[in-house]
Amino acid sequence: METGKDVRIGVIGGAGWLGSAIADAVLAAGIAKPQDLALSYRSTRPDRFPDAFWTSDNQALADRSDVIVLSVRPADWVDLKVEAEGKLVISVMAGIRLAALGERHRTRRIVRTLPNAAAEVRKSYTPWIATNDVSDTDRAIVRAIFNACGVQDEVRTETEIDYLTGLTGSGPAFPALLAEAMMANALAHGLDRQVAQRAVNTVLIGTGRLLEQRDDCPTETVQTFLDYRGTTAAAIEEMLSAGFGSAVTRGLAAAFRKSVRMGEAS
Repeated sequence: METGKDVRIGVIGGAGWLGSAIADAVLAAGIAKPQDLALSYRSTRPDRFPDAFWTSDNQALADRSDVIVLSVRPADWVDLKVEAEGKLVISVMAGIRLAALGERHRTRRIVRTLPNAAAEVRKSYTPWIATNDVSDTDRAIVRAIFNACGVQDEVRTETEIDYLTGLTGSGPAFPALLAEAMMANALAHGLDRQVAQRAVNTVLIGTGRLLEQRDDCPTETVQTFLDYRGTTAAAIEEMLSAGFGSAVTRGLAAAFRKSVRMGEAS
């Protein structure tokens, strides 16, 4: 990434899990030097990133930064009074629209992103969309930050971001929900808790790596198991007949509606 100068990055909410994960990725990738990283906290300063600038004053953070990452809960953003004055502002909040962000923070250089919890292990999928005033250099910074957190894609509309709020933003919760159900079943069949947890976690991790390395469409993987007509096929067919697909569809639709309502409320 060529930006022409050292980039000063500020993370409002840098003490939180997502803000901290982004800061860690930024430093590991060399996108910013520790002394060019500013992080804010609400009550207690964390022990992490000792060479960074820590502050409880969000405006002070914004004043010393070229790029400002808003990593707070959407409900807390309502009371966040920070003027960015034409700087690049990157939101990682679900639901908050580009127009609302620009009006509140007095800048037209706005990027709306949606990383997920896997940013902590550099495996997040992050869709993003930018206003017309975001330059090619700005876009290079956005790509660098979220490639450092995993994988990123620039999408075409805010409607796509709202949909992806459920599909990928909430996404890590869905395999966890499946894992919870599988573990409960294993425990009901008398397995030791540690054995059940290790078995379930290994299945999910192994599947993710297979899909990543083989680059197969999930449909192809499912069809391969169905074609064997063995125990896996029996399980898949029973789950589908019980409404597995429709349950996923309803869940994603609910997340999409929630994201739209959050944007309207902002």
